[in-house]
Amino acid sequence: MHPHSQQSHAASGHPAIACVDLQTAYLPSLRRSALQGVTCTIQPGEFVAVLGLNGAGKSTWLRSLLGLVPIQSGVARVHNTPIQAATIPQIRREIGMLFQGGGLVPQLTALDNVLCGRLGQRSPWQTLFGFDQRDRDRASQLLHQFGLHDSTHQTTRRLSGGQRQRVAIVRLLMQSPSILLLDEPTAGLDVLATRHVMEVLAQLHDQGMTIITVLHDLAIAQTYAQRALIFSSGRITYDGDCHNLTTHFRTADQVEI
Repeated sequence: MHPHSQQSHAASGHPAIACVDLQTAYLPSLRRSALQGVTCTIQPGEFVAVLGLNGAGKSTWLRSLLGLVPIQSGVARVHNTPIQAATIPQIRREIGMLFQGGGLVPQLTALDNVLCGRLGQRSPWQTLFGFDQRDRDRASQLLHQFGLHDSTHQTTRRLSGGQRQRVAIVRLLMQSPSILLLDEPTAGLDVLATRHVMEVLAQLHDQGMTIITVLHDLAIAQTYAQRALIFSSGRITYDGDCHNLTTHFRTADQVEI
């Protein structure tokens, strides 16, 4: 994570993410497209909660921003770079994504899992020689910064769910992204672990990171996020602040039905 890079993106005047009328392929299981005309603009440094029922299109939208779900029509840009086959490697250097489950290697230590976040910036030849001391120092510093110093040399299978999620977020930071996409980072966590994970995201937001996270708890969204997007049937049915989300979500729920 490089604050100067984040500042330069903010100073450019371009949105972090801009989507216009995004449409994905028709899915027989849904009897519609997963995304049906999604339009929104996310500015650098925003903290956005993405809400909606299962199948509403939340995860599909996040994946489409990484080129993991093909866009059939419409336009999406990341820092003014259009998402297309030729630009996907560049875009994936700007975005760190935490998928559901975190994706850690359980038999590796927290430190080694975090170091894996550097693999995308290294050539296959460089990986033969392992990670240099600069990478190791940075990984250790990040683990310490986010309250994981005592877990550095423990295998992640021995860590709690909340600790594993924080390790997974720290691993993303080794990519030095300007945008974080997170798909239900607090799923399955208890109240204390949820607070620890969300405080990490709040700290990153305070440092200028653009945060877009799928959440299933309206109270958490209201506590931490500046803005909410509510998805229903592949469309955004609410885009605004996080006040009175229960009312807005109930309206979206009625639309979905």
